This record gives sequence, C-alpha cells and structure tokens, in this order.
Amino acid sequence: MAHSSFSTVDEYGFERHDDFDYESYEEFMSVYLKVLASRAQKWAGLLGEGKSVKRTNTVKRYVRKGIPSEHRPSVWMAISEADKMREQSPDLYQKILDSPFEKELVDLVKTDLPRTFPDNIYFTKEANHQAHLFNVLIAYAHNNRVVGYCQGLNYIAGLLLLATKSEEISFWLLKVLVEKILPDYYTKTMDGLIVDIEVLSELVKAKAPDVHQHVINLGLPWAVITTKWFVCLFAEVLPIETVLRIWDCLFYEGSKILFRVCLTLIKNNRASIMACNDFTSLAECFKAIVKNASALHCHEFMQSIFKVPGTLSNSTIIKLRARFAKQRREQQQKEPR
Repeated sequence: MAHSSFSTVDEYGFERHDDFDYESYEEFMSVYLKVLASRAQKWAGLLGEGKSVKRTNTVKRYVRKGIPSEHRPSVWMAISEADKMREQSPDLYQKILDSPFEKELVDLVKTDLPRTFPDNIYFTKEANHQAHLFNVLIAYAHNNRVVGYCQGLNYIAGLLLLATKSEEISFWLLKVLVEKILPDYYTKTMDGLIVDIEVLSELVKAKAPDVHQHVINLGLPWAVITTKWFVCLFAEVLPIETVLRIWDCLFYEGSKILFRVCLTLIKNNRASIMACNDFTSLAECFKAIVKNASALHCHEFMQSIFKVPGTLSNSTIIKLRARFAKQRREQQQKEPR
C-alpha cells in the first residue's frame, strides 16, 4: 500500500490521522484529478481575460461541478453578491480594524481561537493564521452587533481564510453568509437554526418516513444529530474538499443546499441507520456516515445531492419555515417571562 505518494498533511493544512484511509483516497484522487483538470480548463474559458462572473444558468452548472481553488475567492464574492456589499463600503474592513475594540468581544473571540482547527498546521500557535482569524472575527463582531460573536463562526471564518487566503474577502463572505444566506442562525436565540432543524425533520418525514420514525423511536433528537451540520456548514463534519464543493453551491443557491446535503447523507445511509437498535449506536452511526467513502468522493457526492433528495423547491422550504417559525413564536408567548 503506497503511503508515500500522499503527505500526512492535506493541501489545506489539515493533518491526516493515523486511521486515514490512504488506499480509498488514492483511488478517489486518481479519478478526481482528471475532473479537476477538465474543470480548470472550462473555468479558464469562462473567466477569460478579466471577464466578470454573472449569475447565469451556465455559471450555475459550472458551480455545481466545482470551482477551481484558485478562482474560489473571486467567484464566491461574485456569485454571492458579497462584492456588491463591498462596493458600497470599500474601506469598511480596515476602518473597523483601525478602531478600538470592546474588551468583552476580544475575550470571547480569543477564547475560541485555539479551539479552531487544532489539527491544522496553519492554525497552530507557530503560524499567524490565528491572528488573521482574530481580525476577521473581531471585525465582524463589531460590524454586526446583533450577532456579535457566536461559536461556530470561528470554523466558518477559519475555512474561508484557508480557501481565500484573504482576511478582507473572508470578512465579506462571512457577512453575506450570516446576513443573507443563513439569517438568524447566529443570533443569541438561534431562531433560524432551530426552525431549520424542524424543517429538516419534516423533510425527512416526507422523503424517508421509515428513517424519521426509527430516529424518533430510538429517542435521538434531530438537533443532537444536525446542529453542528448547520452551524458549521459541514466544516469539521465532512471531508474538506466536499465541504468546499458544498460551499460553492451554497454561495450561489443559498441555504436550500444544506437541506439537500442532509437528506442525501440520511437517504444514502438508510440501511446503516435502520440497522441501529439503540440511542448510542444511532449516535455513532451518524458520526460515521459523514466520514465514509461516499462523503470523501466529493464529485459523485455533489452529483447525488441534486438527485437523491428528489424535488425540493424554495417555496416548500419557505412554507415550512413560516409554519415552524409561527409555532415557535406561539410557544414563546405561552412561556412565563
């Protein structure tokens, strides 16, 4: 078995653990490198000499098939329209960094810095990525007082830094994610997140009713299974290249992509989930399904998220969100103050 052909650290700086399956990875990369080469050629043609990216059906199709890593910063900014936000306040990021910081926010952010990707060589204390991460998080905390700093944002900002290699681009992409793509996920009450976990539960009930009932019977709440999936947008959950491919689509198509990924993971692993006969084995099963070979093979996995869940319209998600948000408001009104 050829261990030597792959480093013990991946291209994004994540250490490969002792149980890393080099054989599966070698098999996957032998196919995926050809895909990457073909996509790079297509994107080079699309972007041409200084061409800007517009939101068209062709671009959407290209995004679903993966954005080459060297183009991710500019393409993410364009397809998410974060670049339009930046045009309105081009000096905002630097202005915030030049202003005084609130001690309470500084302490909050600093507490989470060492916890962010401890298995990534760029985030260990010797490297300066923690300083870059601090700048992005502290700037955002001062810019959005409603959110301030919320746990989970460190993983998102950290991965944005690894993918874009730019503090300022990471700041604007974080802003568009929190304020436009995932509203109310990171507020103090996390209403948007709680509602979306209910929405997912309802979608599983409609699309895989036996799995839904089995999970209820074994008493494992969906929130326990999926909170990290939603809060970290699969960072620290799925293999890194798969996460970046999900984010390609997330920046273009919005939060519906998260439901597609969740449903695909659940439906693809239906047999394993149904074979669990108690709470503990089910919890372990959900940890295992995000690390198996089908999750690693990001190209096939991304193709499957548009097939396996079946039809999933924005209008369905909007209706379900409205229903569960209303239920949540009514419940909160009944609770004693």
